Amino acid sequence: MPAALNDLAAHISDRLGSSVTSTSCAYDQLTLTVARDSIVEVLTLLRDDPGCKFEVLIDICGVDYPERKERFDVVYHLLSPRLNQRVRVKITTDEATPVASVNNVFPAANWYEREAYDLYGIRFTGHPDLRRILTDYGFQGYPMRKDFPLTGYVEVRYDDEKKRVVYEPVKLTQEFREFDFESPWEGPNYVLPGDEKAGRA
Repeated sequence: MPAALNDLAAHISDRLGSSVTSTSCAYDQLTLTVARDSIVEVLTLLRDDPGCKFEVLIDICGVDYPERKERFDVVYHLLSPRLNQRVRVKITTDEATPVASVNNVFPAANWYEREAYDLYGIRFTGHPDLRRILTDYGFQGYPMRKDFPLTGYVEVRYDDEKKRVVYEPVKLTQEFREFDFESPWEGPNYVLPGDEKAGRA
């Protein structure tokens, strides 16, 4: 870890104590993993502390790891224009446990939190208007979860007879094919050069 980031990590860990569970560095950027219940305290300190001055919230996003008990990471990206540094803050949560909104710390969090709710189903307590922002009215499910079907559940089209948009269950004209990327061609009754799969048959 570069010396400047090492000093920053030590300073933040000293100020926040057990709220910081781990620190790491990747691509010259400090990553802090913090306790979920401390996120408001952590971001407030990162914004206000003279040694940090992370005054700009760049993004909040979700990451889905469905095999974990707490399947979601909520990731906050902050920028300090005065110190020319960036920091990434991560917390974990599950489908049922809400995360405290940081809208009162960074007003820019409003739409980012709505997006994380809309696409992942991550809930934020204390948010002033937590509703979908990218998907349509009545959308079912959360499309960025890894267990969401590729085809979705409904398809949307404009019906010229009804003169309106209609929603219908997804109908596939053919089943999805299984592609294993070993055979360049499917179907010939003779072995093609370089077709390892057919050679094993």
